[in-house]
Amino acid sequence: MPKLIYITRKIPDAGLSILQGKGLEIDVSSKDRPLSKRELLNALTKKPYDGILSLLTDTIDKDVFDAAPSVKIVANYAVGFNNIDVAEATKRGITVTNTPGALTEAVAEHTIALMLAAVRCVVESDSYLRTGKFKGWGPELFLGE
Repeated sequence: MPKLIYITRKIPDAGLSILQGKGLEIDVSSKDRPLSKRELLNALTKKPYDGILSLLTDTIDKDVFDAAPSVKIVANYAVGFNNIDVAEATKRGITVTNTPGALTEAVAEHTIALMLAAVRCVVESDSYLRTGKFKGWGPELFLGE
């Protein structure tokens, strides 16, 4: 019988395909938002899940482990794991994983983009244009720093 995984929120199809390609049976939350605690607990009591693929918006704690006693792994779709009670998981023999290093490049690129936006007055000039104030180029118009 294939392992049964509950995914707390839709992830990209590429990820779902990888899991299914490994022979895993997956159930994905139909909500396109973080689940409330009650919704998560209700979902986990419907079937004997072997694993949970959670997002950083999900609090995975004693209540969740109680609702899903057959769970053997919680895979966090996030760099961190502060949303998971690791001590409780360890006590129950549940493996906890995350995705360290997955966002390193993206965060660096975003930082550079924000720095450029700040120095080149991108937000201010966009607002200026959209509110109809732009009348044409000027030698001192939004020079940046």
